[in-house]
Amino acid sequence: MKTKLNFFILLALFLSWQESFSQSYGLGFNSHEVVQDQRTALDLSPAKALCFDDSFELAFDLSFFPKRANYFGYIVRLVGNDNQNIDLIYDKDRKEVNHFKVIIGDHFTNIAFNIQPSSLFNSWNTLKIKFDHAQGDLVVTSGKFIGKTKISLKERNCFKILFGANESQRFKTSDNTPMKIRNVGIKEGGKQKYYWPLNESDGKVVKEEIKGHSAVVNNPSWIKKLHFEWQLLSSFAVNGAASVAFDAKNESVIIIERDSLKTFSIHDNVLKAVSYQNNFNLLRGNHSVYDDRNNRLLNFYVDQKTVSIFDKSTNKWTKDYNPNTPITDFWQFNKFYSPIDSSLYVFGGYGHFIYKNEIQQYKFSSSTWSNVEVNKDILTPRYLAGLGFDGNGAYIVGGYGSSTGKQMLNPKNLYDFLYFDVKKKSIKKLYELKVEGEDFVFANSLIINQKNRTYYALIFPQNKFNSSLQLIEGSLNKPEYELRGNKIPFKFHDINSYADLYYSAISKKFIAVTTFRDSKDITHVRVYALNASPLSMPIQNLKGSTAAFFWYLLFGFGSVAAIMLIWYVLKRRKEKALFLDPLVAESCENILLKSHTPSPEPETITNRNSIFLFGNFQVFNKEGTDITKLCTPLVKELFLLVFFYTIKRESGISSEKLNEILWFDKSEKGARNNRSVNIAKLRNIFEGLDHCFISKDTGYWKIDIDKVYVDYLKCHTILKEKKQDKNQVINLMSIVQRGGLLLNTDYPWLDDFKSEVSNEIIDLFLNFSNSNQLSLDPEFAIQLTNCVLDLDPVNEDAIILKCKSLALLGRHTLAKSAFEKFTKEYNLIYGEDFSRSFRLIMN
Repeated sequence: MKTKLNFFILLALFLSWQESFSQSYGLGFNSHEVVQDQRTALDLSPAKALCFDDSFELAFDLSFFPKRANYFGYIVRLVGNDNQNIDLIYDKDRKEVNHFKVIIGDHFTNIAFNIQPSSLFNSWNTLKIKFDHAQGDLVVTSGKFIGKTKISLKERNCFKILFGANESQRFKTSDNTPMKIRNVGIKEGGKQKYYWPLNESDGKVVKEEIKGHSAVVNNPSWIKKLHFEWQLLSSFAVNGAASVAFDAKNESVIIIERDSLKTFSIHDNVLKAVSYQNNFNLLRGNHSVYDDRNNRLLNFYVDQKTVSIFDKSTNKWTKDYNPNTPITDFWQFNKFYSPIDSSLYVFGGYGHFIYKNEIQQYKFSSSTWSNVEVNKDILTPRYLAGLGFDGNGAYIVGGYGSSTGKQMLNPKNLYDFLYFDVKKKSIKKLYELKVEGEDFVFANSLIINQKNRTYYALIFPQNKFNSSLQLIEGSLNKPEYELRGNKIPFKFHDINSYADLYYSAISKKFIAVTTFRDSKDITHVRVYALNASPLSMPIQNLKGSTAAFFWYLLFGFGSVAAIMLIWYVLKRRKEKALFLDPLVAESCENILLKSHTPSPEPETITNRNSIFLFGNFQVFNKEGTDITKLCTPLVKELFLLVFFYTIKRESGISSEKLNEILWFDKSEKGARNNRSVNIAKLRNIFEGLDHCFISKDTGYWKIDIDKVYVDYLKCHTILKEKKQDKNQVINLMSIVQRGGLLLNTDYPWLDDFKSEVSNEIIDLFLNFSNSNQLSLDPEFAIQLTNCVLDLDPVNEDAIILKCKSLALLGRHTLAKSAFEKFTKEYNLIYGEDFSRSFRLIMN
C-alpha cells in the first residue's frame, strides 16, 4: 500500500512539473455576470464529507478576473458535521480596508485581510486555512498575513468543502466571486492527503491525484481551455458595409455601420448602439482605426482621400463621403496610426485586377495625403498581408500578390517579413518565412510583443470559402512560427469578408473579429476571445535536449501509470460486476476480457520509397528522405491528376484534359510547352524513387508504380476486396488515422475522388461494426468510430456506437462530452438541433 501511495505522490509531482510547460491552468468561476443557474460551483466532497482525526490545512492558489462589475461573494465554504459554516468571503466595500473576511456561523471573526489589486488580478496568491486541533485555533495565511481565531473542534471532524456557489441544503448560495483557483490541496498531520490541481480542460469531474477522490464542478470555466479554445463572445448583424476598430482602454470592439455606431464590451459582453446625428454615406471598402493616443475613432476611404472623425459629444462624423463614386480600388489593405508624426499610414491593397505596393500617408497636422517613397524592389505588390505597429514602425508579413502587380501574371502567396521605419521612411526585408504544407494569408493586424521579440497573427487559406483562422506565434528575429489555439470558422469571399486581431492588455485576451457581407447587404459580425498566453496542443513543439528529456521521462512515467491504471480499472470493474445481474455480469466480464486481448497489429510501413496521400501529401525517396518540397503546387497537381486517372479511370488522362484543367488560360502552344516542362520536373522527382515512371505509351498519360508504397493504393485494394476481416480493417484504420484523403489540398476536380473514397471507407467500417457488434470490444470500437467521425463529423451511427462503447468502459463523462461535441457540429453544419437526446441514443 505504501508503494502505491508513493507512486501516486510521484506521479502528482511529475504532473505538476509538466504543467510548467503549459503556461496556465486552473478553474474559473462564472459569477454575477451570468444568471444564478450558470454560476460555478466546486464541491470537493460530492459523495460524503471529508473527515480528519488530526490538524488539517486547506490550501489553494487564488486570482481574480479583472474588470467585473461585482466582486462580492463566497470564495470557499466549509460546513462541519455539526452544521456550522466557516466561510471565506470577499466584501467589496469601499469603506473597508480589508476585503477578505472569515465568518463562523452568523458572525464575523477577527480574521480580515487584503491582497493588493496588482497581485490579486495579475498573479496567483496562495491562501491557507488551517484547523489546529491541538490549540483549538483556526489559522488563515495569505502572503505575510497570519490571522487566528478560536474554534471548537471535535476528535473527528468532517466537512463539506464548497468553492463558489453551492446547492448544499440550508447553506446553498449563488453569490460567488469572479475568481480563479488552482492547486487545491489538503494536508493532515503535516502530510499531503488530497490534491486537486484543477488542470482539466473540459468536463465536470475533477481528478484528485493521491487517493482518487474526485470532486464535481458545475458550470466550469476551465482556464486551460480558455488558453486554447477561442470563445465566441457574440454574433450579430448590422446594415451595409461595416468596418471594425478596437478601443483597448475601454476593451470595446467598435462596429461602424451605415446609420449607427455599435460598441461591444468584451469584459461584460454588452452590445450598445448610438445613432448618428448626421448623414454618413458609408462606402464598401471603408476602414476604421481607433487612435488610443487622442482617444478618437477614425474612419476613412482611400479613394476619396477622406478621413472622418467621430465626435462622441454630438454623435456626428466630421466628414461625409460622396456616394456617387466607382467601387474602391483598395480592398484588404493594411493601416496603422503613428503618434510619432500624427499620421495615418495605408499599405498595399487590391482593386480592378491590380495589387498595390504603395505606402500612403495622411498627416493630421496639415490634412494632406502623400505617397511615401521606399524601395519598391523590396515591397512586392500585395493584399491580405498582416501588419503590426511597434511604436517606431510597422512589421509587415506575407499576403498575396505578384511582382508586377498584375493579377494575370503569376500571382502567389508571399511570406517575406518586412519592417517599415516611420522616422527614416525606409523599408527593409528581415527574412523569408519558412512555410510547409498549405499556403495561407493573414488577417489584417499583427500583435507585437517587443519584450519577447515575438508577434501573433491570424492566418487562413484564401482559396476556400469555408475557411478557418489559425493563431500563430512567430519570432521577430527568426523565420519560424508555431500554431497556437484551435481554429476559428471563417467564411472568406475576398472583398466581402474581413478578419482582424486585437489584444486587450487589461483582460490579457486576444480578440478576433470576423465580418461577412451577404447578398442582402447585411454584414454578419462575430467576436471571439482567447486568453493569453495561448497554448498549443502538441507537446512535440518543444525543442532541444529539454524536450528529449521530457519525452523520456513522460514515457517512463506513462508506462508505469498505464500499468497501474489498467490494474485499477480491472479491479473496479470486477467489483462492480458483483452487484450486477449474473447474466449481465458474465456478459460484461467477457467484454472486458476481449477488450484486453491484443488486436492484430497493422502492417509496418517505412518512409522509404513511399507516397502518402492521406493526411498531408508527402513523398519520400528510396533513402527515406522527404522530398515533398520538390513538388511545386503545379507539379503536385499534375502528379495527382495523372495518378487518379490512372488508378480510378485505368486508361489515364489525355493531354487535352490536362490542358483544360491546368492550362485553360494558355494557347495550345503555351499549354504544350508548360506541360512538357512540368512533366520533365515530375520525371526528375520520380528518379529518386524505385520503379516509378510516367509514360504516354497508349496515347494517355499514365503512372507506372511498382515497388513504391502508396497508402491510397493499399486503401483502394482493401475497399475493392470488401472483406469483413479485422486485419484489413486495422490496416485501413492505420491509413485513415493520418487524416482524410489529401487533407489540405483542394481542387474542384478532386472533390469527387475525395467523397467517393470517404463514403466507401465509412461504409466498410460501419458494416464491420454492425456484423461484429456482439464480439466487438469497446476500445477497438472507439478507435473505429474516431476514424469515421474524422471523415464525417456528423455520422449518427458512429456517435451512437462511440457513446455506448465509452459507457461500457465506465467513461460516462467522456461519452456525454463526445455527444455534446457531435451535437454542436451537427447544428453548425445543418443549422438545426440533433433530433435525439443523449439518453435516447444510450437506450
